[in-house]
Amino acid sequence: MNKFVLASASPRRKELLEQIGLSFMICKSSVEEKITESDPARIVMELSEQKAKDVKKDVGSNVVVIGADTIVVFRDQILGKPVDKEDAYRMLFELQGKTHKVYTGVTVCYGNRVRSFFESTKVHVYEMNERQIRSYIETGEPMDKAGAYGIQGRFAAYIRGIEGDYNNVVGLPIGRLYQELVHLSLLE
Repeated sequence: MNKFVLASASPRRKELLEQIGLSFMICKSSVEEKITESDPARIVMELSEQKAKDVKKDVGSNVVVIGADTIVVFRDQILGKPVDKEDAYRMLFELQGKTHKVYTGVTVCYGNRVRSFFESTKVHVYEMNERQIRSYIETGEPMDKAGAYGIQGRFAAYIRGIEGDYNNVVGLPIGRLYQELVHLSLLE
C-alpha cells in the first residue's frame, strides 16, 4: 500500500483528502515559488509541481506526494492572497457583481514519475456594497486566501453560482485527484 503525503499545510486541502478517506501525512513545502509561465493553467501546474518535488526529495521512494496550488484570475490578472485589508478590499471590490475563474493545479509525484493536471471553475459573485465588503474583511477570513475569499466560509452568502467543480474553488479538485490516483494504479 502506498503512503501519501500532502505537500501543503492548507486546512481546506487536508479536510478534502480526509473527506474521501485517504490516509496521509502533511509535509509543507518550503520551496520559493518561481513562475516562468503566463497561462493560468500552466502557472498552477508549475507551482504545484515545484511544491510536490520539493517535498518528494525528503521522503521515501514508495511515498506518493501530492502538491497543489490555487489562483484566482479576473480579467487576465492573478489575484493572490491579500497583503493587507486594503488589498483584500480592492480584490473583493473588483470581483463583486462579476464572474472570475479559479484554477487549481495538482501534481502527483510517485517513484520517479510526475503527473500534473489542472481544473478551472467559473465563479459568479453577487454585487456587494462597501459595508458588506468591509464586514467580510473584518472576519479575517479573506487574509489567507487567493482572491481574498473562501467559498466554503462566510463568503458563500455572495456566491451567485459556479460552473465547474466546487471543491476546486475550495482548493483541491478532489474527485479528479481521486480518479487520477486510481488511473495511475496508486489507489484501488
